[in-house]
Amino acid sequence: MIIKPGDAERFIAKPPAKILAVLFYGPDQGLVHERAETIAKTVVDDLTDPFRVTELDDATLSADPARLADEAAAMSMMGGRRVVRVRGAGNAHAKIFENFLDGAGGDSLVVVEAGELNKGAALRKLFEDSDEAAAIACYPDSARDLPGVVRAVLKEAGLGIGAEALDDAVSRLGADRGVTRRELEKLVLYAHGQSRVELADVRAVMGDEAEIRTEEALDAAGEGNLPKLDRALQRLWTADMNAIAVIRTALGHFQKLALAKSAAARGDSVDQVMRRMRPPIHFSRANSFKAQLQRWNEERINMALDQLLETEALCKTTAIPTEAVCSRALFSIAAMARLRN
Repeated sequence: MIIKPGDAERFIAKPPAKILAVLFYGPDQGLVHERAETIAKTVVDDLTDPFRVTELDDATLSADPARLADEAAAMSMMGGRRVVRVRGAGNAHAKIFENFLDGAGGDSLVVVEAGELNKGAALRKLFEDSDEAAAIACYPDSARDLPGVVRAVLKEAGLGIGAEALDDAVSRLGADRGVTRRELEKLVLYAHGQSRVELADVRAVMGDEAEIRTEEALDAAGEGNLPKLDRALQRLWTADMNAIAVIRTALGHFQKLALAKSAAARGDSVDQVMRRMRPPIHFSRANSFKAQLQRWNEERINMALDQLLETEALCKTTAIPTEAVCSRALFSIAAMARLRN
């Protein structure tokens, strides 16, 4: 059977008794693994229990096709239902699973992890068409999904989170559920003993200090704020930040300004443009980014991009101190920002 995305979590939390095998597949391997573990734990609390959990990989299946049915039919010496976990499954194993489902013995739950499978893939179709098996697609989290993921993980740990802290946490997470889970586990550990996660907690655990300092310098340059830029650059160089990395980040920043300027000219609102950017502009920088859009025109943005490209080339091909070259370029760009449109 096919389990729709909206029904996946409910199904995984309490799979029907008639289900003998579940296939998790898709591009988000972190989510594939997480969901496979979750459904396996509905049968066996301790997935390291050698009497009730067996793990098979693709090589084992290929070398010994009968092993799957044998393990699924086996009974635990200590009693209780068993789990058979299969990792790395693919279309080449479709016939093995077909034979298993046709003559399945025992009551073990077979949990299968696979990669991306297109709509006509034999393995996927087999699980979708069976009444005793289920197929669940695992796609990357969207910006709409992430707040719910964050709240659920923190709630499980007995933690709440404020709106500002939630927005900040979401802005620092990506589409891979495995990476998201690891970041949130660090946050839970850091907030141990608290009842609520605050913005300072998120920034302390999930924030990249070098990235924050670089963005501060770039916003200062884009705003034409020379004193602020001077202070930000001093902090960067004191922290031994790589000048070429700063230049590349600056290129990305001004490319975003160019894209936003172009989209705004087509009639899109600035807020719409900023929400579509990946990664999105952090909410704490939103006002600065909007102000920079008002300050810069397309011609000067292109001039700034040209200067940054030339600066990167200078850093790579000459013996001139890279920090000095980078600073000079950003001060020149800040001076451009002070010109009237």
